[in-house]
Amino acid sequence: MIKRYPTKKIYVGNVAVGGDAPISTQSMTYSNTHDVAATVEQINRLHFAGCDIVRVAVPDMQDALALKSIKENISLPLVADIHYNYKLALIAAESVDCIRFNPGNIGDKSRIKEIVKACQERNLPIRIGVNAGSLEKEFENKYGQTHEGMVASAEYNIKFLEDLGFEDIKISLKASDVQRTVDAYRMLRVKNNYPFHLGVTEAGTLFHATVKSSIGLGALLLDGIGDTMRISITGELEEEINVARAILKDSGAMPDGLNIISCPTCGRIEADLVTAVAEIEKRTAHIKKPLNVSVMGCVVNAIGEAAHADVAIAYGKGKGLIMVKGEVIANLDEAELVDKFVYEVEKMANESEEG
Repeated sequence: MIKRYPTKKIYVGNVAVGGDAPISTQSMTYSNTHDVAATVEQINRLHFAGCDIVRVAVPDMQDALALKSIKENISLPLVADIHYNYKLALIAAESVDCIRFNPGNIGDKSRIKEIVKACQERNLPIRIGVNAGSLEKEFENKYGQTHEGMVASAEYNIKFLEDLGFEDIKISLKASDVQRTVDAYRMLRVKNNYPFHLGVTEAGTLFHATVKSSIGLGALLLDGIGDTMRISITGELEEEINVARAILKDSGAMPDGLNIISCPTCGRIEADLVTAVAEIEKRTAHIKKPLNVSVMGCVVNAIGEAAHADVAIAYGKGKGLIMVKGEVIANLDEAELVDKFVYEVEKMANESEEG
């Protein structure tokens, strides 16, 4: 497990963020929030995909007034996303579990005071959501749309909330490119212990968002930075959660399910490895126990990888070995290997849970 930077623990509804809490995943609905049925349907989809916290846009009064009905029909903690009109935050605070505001467009600081007061009265946390593309003018004029400007904005607004006696804060520093995003989070991390919400904003379609987020958020997670995260994808909601969980798993930040080690396709492969790995992924998708498993298609690397895996297949020509913890337990025909492999993986996962 990665050693995480020590941060303050806050609660968004019943979900802990920061401290020793697991890194949580988030997404945001794209329905018109005032369409309660559509918004609840999307939130339920996210719930079943494994999302921990959901955010909804609140651009007008109709949306703010719908939050009460939405909250009554969902189980996920609900965050209201506020831009420009601070009065919407005051109404949202009556129903939601957290307020996110963008200091770059909320206006006069007296408005932030009102938001803080409403959150204090209801014991709600606030996310200070700094975006490179919408910094306050004083910071943009001084620094431009740089990571230094993002950090300066965050520091100013943190201090402003602290001076009001408010410390249930989480922070995001998002840009549409990886470098500014990573530089901003790293620069601010050493200056306070508030939990960080990670994300590369406006990251694009599934392919591009996956690449950008894997580079940026993966780098931060490996540094021990990050307490909750969203993958911003132009696409289906569930994909944001799927990619987030994969990044958490493969970075080592949150082991979850099987880590499948398999060969790249090459001329040495002596079996139909593509079909075998696809079948194994499908048949083991339900397993949540972190295990390292290896499915290798030739003798060059198979035994070496298998020696370090919990369960492994080492394919040869028409036959192959099943290995458990580096020990050969079966030498079988190719057609029998996947069934035996899945059996051993399920057996090990069940034994681990019982133990």
